[in-house]
Amino acid sequence: MSETMADFEKEIDASFRKLNEGEVLEGTINTVDENAAYVDINYHTQGIIKKSDFSDDPSFSMQSINPGDTIQAVVLSDDNGEGYVALSVKEAVKALAWETVKKYAEEGTVLTLKIGGIVNKGVIVYVEGLRGFIPASHLDIGYVEDTNVYLNKTVEAKVITADEEKNRLVLSVKEVLFEKRREEKERKINAIIPGSVVEGKVESLMPYGAFIDLGDGISGLVHISQIAQKRIESPGEVLKVGQEVKAKVLKVADGKISLSIKAAEDQEPAPKAKEEPAINYKDEGNATTGLGALLAGIKLD
Repeated sequence: MSETMADFEKEIDASFRKLNEGEVLEGTINTVDENAAYVDINYHTQGIIKKSDFSDDPSFSMQSINPGDTIQAVVLSDDNGEGYVALSVKEAVKALAWETVKKYAEEGTVLTLKIGGIVNKGVIVYVEGLRGFIPASHLDIGYVEDTNVYLNKTVEAKVITADEEKNRLVLSVKEVLFEKRREEKERKINAIIPGSVVEGKVESLMPYGAFIDLGDGISGLVHISQIAQKRIESPGEVLKVGQEVKAKVLKVADGKISLSIKAAEDQEPAPKAKEEPAINYKDEGNATTGLGALLAGIKLD
């Protein structure tokens, strides 16, 4: 009796249920023929999925669908004119794929993709079965003149636009390259030890100090108060662009390097005093101030 009541309540719920076009729902395959599958969707009537609504793959066969299979499908219409709810599996796959790529965009997921086509001003990739576009301006950090060389290459890219309504999926390789460059620069900066003395060239002069090029794309700032032992009004009084300098690392924080030329000079050892040559005296006898010593060697006639 309880099973009968449960079935009755299920039928009541199904009768009050409202299906909306575009809704993704789950169902169980009841029967299959060569043209369509009929689906239990917990509704007062069955759903129908035509062969053309399963897949665009020309090799697809209805023989791959079996009664009892659970599927997800999108509602195309709550009445196909024959009393069935028209459903589409391929549209459901597409809808779920869009949800996935939107999540990729939100989380900044790096995707490994194979470039499958060349089009005007860019290339084509496929993400979760969706056709995506990478503009030529986003294939590299620098200018890309010929996109044809990218065909069939594997790249790492991020989703930067995922607009389901406009069917617009845009990705960027450049964003991934920029991120790797930032990480590498951060690693190099964090390897610099405060208190160490570094060498570099004056990159630019500003009213508040000088930027020193330390190599590998890394620069540090020498505040005007840390340039010279004496007080100066502008860095240009003692420095010029391209000049090689030594500086002491005062601080490394938040990707910035604070330097001091003055502190590096203080740390250099003082120059050694000039040494006078030693005088060697030859000992030819006992030293004395006696009269005999004074008259020694004097011949008297």
